[in-house]
Amino acid sequence: MFQIDPRWFQVDWWLIAIVVICIIAFFVFVINRGIRAHRRQASAGREDLIGKIAEVKIALKPKGVVFIQGERWTAISETGLMKPEEEVIITKVDGLKLYVAKKQ
Repeated sequence: MFQIDPRWFQVDWWLIAIVVICIIAFFVFVINRGIRAHRRQASAGREDLIGKIAEVKIALKPKGVVFIQGERWTAISETGLMKPEEEVIITKVDGLKLYVAKKQ
């Protein structure tokens, strides 16, 4: 008849220790990332654009189009004529219009 050897069901203490350490390290990492994400201020939407640099696509005299973060926006120049491919800084957002100034 077939006999089961009890040693087949024994687990070495070092294997248990390694698994426990890995699980603890994983939870410490996840909790740390969660706390960091929770403390960071959310930034999204139009308000996040203020202070960012955009590229002029259609000359601003004073109204034109700028390109920022993969999007084209209608923009109004606060500092005069701006030519295509020139970099500008967004100073204000009003609805779907950006107010821009020359980059210094």
